[in-house]
Amino acid sequence: MASGSNPDSMDTDPPGGGLSIAVERNPPESRLQQLGVRSWPKWGCPPGKFPVKFDARQTCYLLKGKVRAHIKGSSECVEFGAGDLVVFPKGLSCTWDVVSAVDKYYKFDSS
Repeated sequence: MASGSNPDSMDTDPPGGGLSIAVERNPPESRLQQLGVRSWPKWGCPPGKFPVKFDARQTCYLLKGKVRAHIKGSSECVEFGAGDLVVFPKGLSCTWDVVSAVDKYYKFDSS
C-alpha cells in the first residue's frame, strides 16, 4: 500500500502530439514476472539532462533513480522513479531531467 498515491494512477493524458508516457506505480512482482522484466537488458545513467526520441515503443522498470520527463511540444512533465514500470510510445520526443542516477531494465517492442 503506497501512501499518498492513487493505485489507479496511470499518467496517460495525451499532450499536444497525442503521445503520452504511461506510468504504473509499484506493480506487483507477479506482473514483473509475467513481463519477464528481470531478463531484459539493463541501462543506467548519472544525473543530468538529455533529449530522447523513441523510434520504437519502450517499456522499462526503474530499479533506482528519479526522472522528470518533459514532453516536446507540451507543457507536460511526467515524473517517475524507482519501482515504476514506464511505457514510452513510438515517436515520442522528450527531455529527461535525471534528478538521481538511474538504473533500469528496458525492452523495445519490435512492432
